[in-house]
Amino acid sequence: MRILLSSLALLLLAFAAPAAADPADIDAAARGVVRVVLIAERGGEVAPVSHGSGFAVSPTHIVTNAHVIQEALQDDTLRIGVVPSEGEGGTFARIIAVSPRNDLALIEITRGALRLPPLTLAGGVSADIGDSGAEVLAVGYPMNVDLAQGLDMADIFRAQPPVKSRGFLSGQRPSRQFDTLLHTAPIARGNSGGPLLDPCGRVLGVNSFSADSESGDAEFYFAVSLRELAPFLRDNGVEPVTNALPCRSIADLNAEERQRLEAEQAEARARLAERAAQAGEAREAALLTAQMDVIAARENAMALALLALLTALGSGYAALVWRSDAARRKHAGIAAGLAGAALIGAVLLWLTRPGLAEIEDRVAAALGETDGSSSGAGTAADPTLAADGALICTLMPERSRITSARADDVAFNWAADGCVNTRTQYGLAAAGEWSRVMVLEDEAAVAVNRYDPATRTFRTDRYLLAKAVMDKVLAARDQYVPPACGVSEAARKLGEQQSALVALLPETPNERLVYRCGPKGARTQELAAP
Repeated sequence: MRILLSSLALLLLAFAAPAAADPADIDAAARGVVRVVLIAERGGEVAPVSHGSGFAVSPTHIVTNAHVIQEALQDDTLRIGVVPSEGEGGTFARIIAVSPRNDLALIEITRGALRLPPLTLAGGVSADIGDSGAEVLAVGYPMNVDLAQGLDMADIFRAQPPVKSRGFLSGQRPSRQFDTLLHTAPIARGNSGGPLLDPCGRVLGVNSFSADSESGDAEFYFAVSLRELAPFLRDNGVEPVTNALPCRSIADLNAEERQRLEAEQAEARARLAERAAQAGEAREAALLTAQMDVIAARENAMALALLALLTALGSGYAALVWRSDAARRKHAGIAAGLAGAALIGAVLLWLTRPGLAEIEDRVAAALGETDGSSSGAGTAADPTLAADGALICTLMPERSRITSARADDVAFNWAADGCVNTRTQYGLAAAGEWSRVMVLEDEAAVAVNRYDPATRTFRTDRYLLAKAVMDKVLAARDQYVPPACGVSEAARKLGEQQSALVALLPETPNERLVYRCGPKGARTQELAAP
């Protein structure tokens, strides 16, 4: 019953109400949101003409609205500037494609070393993401906020974090010309081209326009849906990152993991209790059998000893009687010999009869034979999970949280000294955990990989970091050189070296990918759960 209740709790968690927006996920997505500025040259100086928002769909490709860059199409003296949300200033971009029909445009960075972390689309082209009441967030650069803060023209070219506003989906309602999402997350002039995000920071649409709110009517806003955006990108050579997995928080995932562990522990306790009961029954049966066998053997030996003793007495008496008779004196000698042999036999039978202590010996032998046969069969059926060698690790979606990472199978060649794929050394922490911290500079991310050889479980926690934190991480990473495989005490040294870097990371990762590993060529999904 306890196992059933735990499983039911996991099922209820899986179908729980939509998760509230995680600020860390929204901040991670905001790293790829930019200000898109139309720039003119006046008297030898550059000046902004207008601006909107945009977001990265590749390190160098940016989506915005067609109306944001419309003037640049009509006036070839205007240039398109891109100002990121963090870092050192901006750069220029060129137009790749414009679709006025659905108000979409794709531009590409052409100058400088600026590379942006791409945002992830929430599902495929046909994903049904227009559920009313779901929480959404609009991210961008509204002009009224700039004015309220007293920003001047020069500030437009300075990297600044985008503004985030919260609302809810009001339905998927096509406009006359294209498919849109209706929502209540406030946007203003300047937000055009910015993303509409789900609580996990994945793109639901491209904010485009608002309803007329004069006369005190309620405010509603429209975003170009993914049904329009995804084909537009693919038609123009950009394959966006997509993710259609349920949006769950790390807290929910941890709660599910605790439920899973409790269910496994309850199941293990139930198995132990069942085995103990079976062992008790087996011992009682073995004890009864041993008692019957030993008592029967003891009684048989005593009966034979008595018979031999009687034979010895009878033969001895005959020998004494016949000894005085000359005619039977020869028979007396035979009778005397038989009496001696019978007496010796009686003594031996009495001395070698089974003792009561032999009952326990027979019980132990019987139980030992039973345990040996069962454990041998189990060993033959269940290969050791701690074995070295080439493995294939397959994602377990029910134990993972993914917002942008790829979820491909992982080739994992494990050696007992912590060397992976014959070239990457893992560190061994004091708690006995094998791990390797990977700094992914191109993605502005850190991945902490962990492996448990006993259960063949591989886990990656991914932290999507702001530039300020990433700079500290890179500085900490430059302080050590990871030891190569085969170096003396490499695992312990690396475990100590990585600790300073791990201390800089947030308490909670943005993503967690959990894999089950099995031998190459095996169907890992059929392996027993760790």
